[in-house]
Amino acid sequence: MPLQTGQKAPLFTLHTSMNEKISLDDFAGQKNVLLLFFPQAFTGVCTKELCSVRDDIAKYNQANAQVLGISVDSVFTLAKFKEEQQYNFPLLSDFNKEISTAYETIYASFTPMDMKGVSKRSAFVIDKQGIIQYAEVLESAGDVPNFDKINEVLSQLQ
Repeated sequence: MPLQTGQKAPLFTLHTSMNEKISLDDFAGQKNVLLLFFPQAFTGVCTKELCSVRDDIAKYNQANAQVLGISVDSVFTLAKFKEEQQYNFPLLSDFNKEISTAYETIYASFTPMDMKGVSKRSAFVIDKQGIIQYAEVLESAGDVPNFDKINEVLSQLQ
């Protein structure tokens, strides 16, 4: 059963594209967290989604929210992606697929290339106490999360 609003968010520590470690616990008691899982760096929908977040970063900063992008890409791929697109939030590598699995947001088979273990596009808002306040896991990689709803939830957490 997918993770639900009101549940404790699974803890994690992952490497950023800058090869630094970030843990969900780093933000406990200080900031809300917007976790954005995305299938693959350099793909059209992923780039468009993350660029819109980049362009709206002031909105997330005002909501005292830390944005974290997560994919199963390597730290090296994510470093190039972040540099090219000038993302102003960390990109985390879930290369071993442990966090995507823990959040139940992973494809058994990602078509059309029949790739195994790619993160589904999804969004989780986690409050300062580590509780999931919003969860959206999309089956179609062509869809994007409901950012209006995400922003509404974040504004209520202030």
